[in-house]
Amino acid sequence: MRILKVKNYFIVGIFFLGINQISIAQTGRVNIQQNEIIPELNVLNTEMTKAGKFGERFKIQLYYGDNNTASEIIQTFRSKYDSWPSAIIYETPNYKVWIGNFRNRLEADRALLKIKSDYPAAFIPKPQKG
Repeated sequence: MRILKVKNYFIVGIFFLGINQISIAQTGRVNIQQNEIIPELNVLNTEMTKAGKFGERFKIQLYYGDNNTASEIIQTFRSKYDSWPSAIIYETPNYKVWIGNFRNRLEADRALLKIKSDYPAAFIPKPQKG
């Protein structure tokens, strides 16, 4: 009986010694050399992401039609609402008045609720990748 206990202690001791050696072998030193331009690129990426240059962005379309009416609509919009960017986009043969640059659908829906009384035909088109 005593021999079995000694044998078991010996096996457990060998097991823990092996685990200890594996953990020692796993430790090491890593030297990372980074290009100097990477921090500048990270800052540029952050600025472009905030400006809406990447990914899907939601916009609200106020009008689709001729240039004169589009110009009138965007002028009245800019006089009433100055919190969202607005632009006239030309798609042959018509002009579109788009506002906003919303990161998600929830922001676009909230803005749409605010302007729906002035522009009942406004809607949120499916976003396109930028």
